[in-house]
Amino acid sequence: MPDPAEIPIYELEREPDPPRLTGAVVLRKDAYDLYAALGSELLLHAFNCVRAFGDFHVALSGGSTPLPFYRRLMSDPMFRELPWKRTHLWLVDERRVPMDDERCNWTQIAGYMLDHSDIPASQVHPMDQMSADAAEKYEAELREVLGWRERGQDRLDFVLLGMGSDGHTASLFPHSPALAERSRLVTINAGPRVTPPDRLTMTYPLLNSARLTTVLVTGKSKQAALAHVAARRDAPGAEIDLPILGVKPLGDGIVRWYLDHEACPQPA
Repeated sequence: MPDPAEIPIYELEREPDPPRLTGAVVLRKDAYDLYAALGSELLLHAFNCVRAFGDFHVALSGGSTPLPFYRRLMSDPMFRELPWKRTHLWLVDERRVPMDDERCNWTQIAGYMLDHSDIPASQVHPMDQMSADAAEKYEAELREVLGWRERGQDRLDFVLLGMGSDGHTASLFPHSPALAERSRLVTINAGPRVTPPDRLTMTYPLLNSARLTTVLVTGKSKQAALAHVAARRDAPGAEIDLPILGVKPLGDGIVRWYLDHEACPQPA
């Protein structure tokens, strides 16, 4: 019989404590489980909005973090019932590069979603990012399309945001000009504080009017940023340094963070 003292004892993996953030936190072990939870939220919200309003308006972000999620939406049978024929697809932000540039958010998103869904072409809303009046045109399109709803419901239903290691979200960068916008729904963000190239982005007034805003954050590379955000969540003016903290839904709006274990700050 082996000596009991020599038998290794394995501790069960302890789930990390979710950071205290400005909104609810959905925590899952890994990206695979996290995408399932986020996709289920999207599916439920889409059905509820179609039932209540007749259509569903979703604004998506580009970047490396959400692309695997978009692939999952298109390939997993559990999301096959998404009501694409009633969905309007918008962009949160876009780099001011041509459509054939590999940095173009729309090109990346469309490659996953448009070829594998039955969303009508008239309900697809890319940005005309290279035009001189790109911001004005996209804002006008948003107002016209959402204007078919009754007053008070003319807002985005679901917004998916990410967060950079510097705390930026959409193309709202620390200390950049777009942070001060309080009336325009879409603006061009440019200058030395903006990671090149110049950007076209939704602003706080539009993002904060959304019915449900989700923030997807994954991986160890985001631990330090998430810890910083949690520590400064109640600090006045903190959105100047950490633009994600400017996401503060109005009225009955909700913000929900989707995190995997690796993204959670580690205890000291």
